[in-house]
Amino acid sequence: MKRIAIVALSVLVLMLGGCGSSRQPQIDGSWFAVVNNPDQSPAYPFSATLAQGSGTTVNVTNFGFATSTSCFSTPTSEAATFSAMGSNGTGTFGMTISTVFPALNNVLTLQGMLNGEGSIAGTWTLTGQAGCTGNGNFTMLLPHSDPG
Repeated sequence: MKRIAIVALSVLVLMLGGCGSSRQPQIDGSWFAVVNNPDQSPAYPFSATLAQGSGTTVNVTNFGFATSTSCFSTPTSEAATFSAMGSNGTGTFGMTISTVFPALNNVLTLQGMLNGEGSIAGTWTLTGQAGCTGNGNFTMLLPHSDPG
């Protein structure tokens, strides 16, 4: 009888172990980025569709700035990475957006963290031509995310 109880208890423990509340980090989706200057004025808001590729590579499609900017004309080049940190829904995120023309590229670099609640937050820097430099904070949201 004790053996049956021990086996039943062991099976129950194994079953409950698979019922945790862990979330897989989710980078896939259509994101909107609020990119602000240090004074919180809008800088380079954009939208993009992100999809996890091989390893840490993230495929970027449907990229577009929400407002026109003299620092970025079409076409642009976008690259992103994402590295999950465990199963709690978090991970590190990086993205670069650069001009393809002229020879001196303007490069917007974002470094942030997926928080597991459907948003990415971090800092950005812009390097390049005169008048196309700066830094600040950004937040990226999935449309179904509640920013509050």
